[in-house]
Amino acid sequence: METDLLWPIGLTLLLGYGAYSDVVTRRLPNWLALALLVTGIAHAYISTGNFTDTGMHAAHAGIALVTGLPLFATGILGGGDVKFYTGLASWFPLTMGPDLLIRVALLGGIFTLLWLVIRRIQPRNSDQKNTVFTKFPYGIAIAAGGMVMAWTAALPG
Repeated sequence: METDLLWPIGLTLLLGYGAYSDVVTRRLPNWLALALLVTGIAHAYISTGNFTDTGMHAAHAGIALVTGLPLFATGILGGGDVKFYTGLASWFPLTMGPDLLIRVALLGGIFTLLWLVIRRIQPRNSDQKNTVFTKFPYGIAIAAGGMVMAWTAALPG
């Protein structure tokens, strides 16, 4: 196996676990966000070999966190979503930030529409109303956007 494929495989496994966890438990564990952050910064240093480029990855994560906090405070995103996205952001330099955000937002819109259609079709009993499971688990969109970014960045061309 080519070593260039190890980083997108590792990132995909972490993101896949996050998406699964968000769907099943509606929680994105703190250890997962921290693991994404640490491995993202480590990947940046190993792949670039210098602190300046690594700093651009850390800056991306910092900006993601600072931008996400008001979204959490207003109830638009959950705290786990903000931390999960922050960890993911550390895998990509600041210059790739807009690309990541666009992919996550587009996939989030598509998945949210699908979620609403499924909820409309699927019968629910009165116990299922107003639970945490009635909201779309946005970790799916964050994970999918990260996977798209990882695999398109890993492919030549």
